[in-house]
Amino acid sequence: MASNDPPRVPILLLKTKSTPIDTYEELFSSTPVPSSGSDEARTSFSPQFVPVLQHRLEEPGVNALREHLQNQSISSREDSTYGGLIFTSQRAVEAFAKTVDEGKGAFLYPPTYSQHHKHMILSDPSWPHLQNIPIYSVGPATTRALRAIPQAPKPLQVFGEHTGNGEILSRFILDHYAEWYPSRTTKPALLFPVGEQRRDIIPKTLMDPTLPADRRIEVAEKVVYGTGVMESFLSDFAAVLRDTAGARERWVVVFSPTGCDSMLRGMGLLGEDGRVESGAAARRDGRTYVATIGPTTKQHLESNFGFSPDVSAETPSPEGILQAIAKYRASRSN
Repeated sequence: MASNDPPRVPILLLKTKSTPIDTYEELFSSTPVPSSGSDEARTSFSPQFVPVLQHRLEEPGVNALREHLQNQSISSREDSTYGGLIFTSQRAVEAFAKTVDEGKGAFLYPPTYSQHHKHMILSDPSWPHLQNIPIYSVGPATTRALRAIPQAPKPLQVFGEHTGNGEILSRFILDHYAEWYPSRTTKPALLFPVGEQRRDIIPKTLMDPTLPADRRIEVAEKVVYGTGVMESFLSDFAAVLRDTAGARERWVVVFSPTGCDSMLRGMGLLGEDGRVESGAAARRDGRTYVATIGPTTKQHLESNFGFSPDVSAETPSPEGILQAIAKYRASRSN
């Protein structure tokens, strides 16, 4: 950074940093936004991660997923239990990927033998047997994670990358699934690996009783992971707030309803009743702004705590957050 450049604006990302590449860090580190109404003065961000959530696998759901893969009951065959999969969470994809990885070489198809050892090598070149089914994904990050899961002789067929949220994905699935199974008057059910906390927009839309019978799709949700707030979050967040206290402007980006209470408590805004105290808005420092990843987290803050974030992304993505912040800053400068 040149000596005459403005200082970078701290942006506190309340999430675990993704590996090997975090798209939020990439975008915010490299994309300056106007710091005034003119393009001549531009500001860059300094991303800092404050992990909020800790995840645990829910064994009953993972075991059920494992059994379906082993039994090949997720396929395009008419006697299969499920005709496709839905993913709206990277954590669900991680649970799926772990299950797939653990299943490699677990079955004889066909059996082969090592030339140097007497024991049999178990192999299954077509594992996890999902060659001919659609897998639906809510956005780019989830899609990239799914496409990284190996399968032979052809990769997983993933659709829906462009949708961005559950509502749009649901409408896409209704049309796409009808084309995938055009001759079936009753569409095969979809398996939906989920977390403990999730919206029900996808099952409600696909199983809407007002839909024609040949378009309606049963959805089976399997909870494969649980989520809780990290014990260290409140102290970690407080430490980052102290470290950035001298900044003229800083942003806090919230990615999930989980941890919102700890965030507000760390900012000194919550009263004893667990809601933002009367007059707390006036006590905000005028330089710490809050952005949410989308409407669900925004509504959660407003309904449960009486707190209105400064901006909410129109699309749940790094670009969506950046655009929302840039638009807000431009409106203030004007």
